[in-house]
Amino acid sequence: GAHGAPGSGSPGARIQLRFKNCWSCRLIPGGGLILCGAYVFNASRRMIGKGGPPTIGTVLQITFATSLAAWGIVVIADPVRKAQKKT
Repeated sequence: GAHGAPGSGSPGARIQLRFKNCWSCRLIPGGGLILCGAYVFNASRRMIGKGGPPTIGTVLQITFATSLAAWGIVVIADPVRKAQKKT
């Protein structure tokens, strides 16, 4: 295969492949992203809880928090890798 491709026998490719297969290497960053999303979401809810009307900034914070959490779930689930295994 091409230099650095997962199919090649280079040490860098083997390390990259091992990183993508490592459960804890996906669980820790994915969990961190989910926790970051929960923190941002909680901060935006606190602003709404103080009695202030929801502003566009608050809505954007909630959207960003949801995106972070979704990204964390994708990192943990690794759907691209599973799709490549089936072919």
